[in-house]
Amino acid sequence: MQNGIKRTMRAHRHSPIIGPFSVRSKGSEREVSRAVGVRFTDPKASYERYMALARAAASTGDATETENYYQHAEHYLRPMNEQAKSKIRKLDAQ
Repeated sequence: MQNGIKRTMRAHRHSPIIGPFSVRSKGSEREVSRAVGVRFTDPKASYERYMALARAAASTGDATETENYYQHAEHYLRPMNEQAKSKIRKLDAQ
């Protein structure tokens, strides 16, 4: 019997919320409010921001936070490198 209940719950997990659980629909409102404050910048600005944060964390001696910021910076370095390679390819093609 209990397995049948779990299966039913799983089947309705992604369906619209109906009934007494409708008060839980406020999660989407929280997600929207989080997205409002997000600023989308170019990869270079994000890279520089995370590098500055990494340097600040390194100056406090927090190795974990420093590595975290360096990894974030590296994430933005990749698109910058791809953009540069793309520009070089376009110039070579002309």
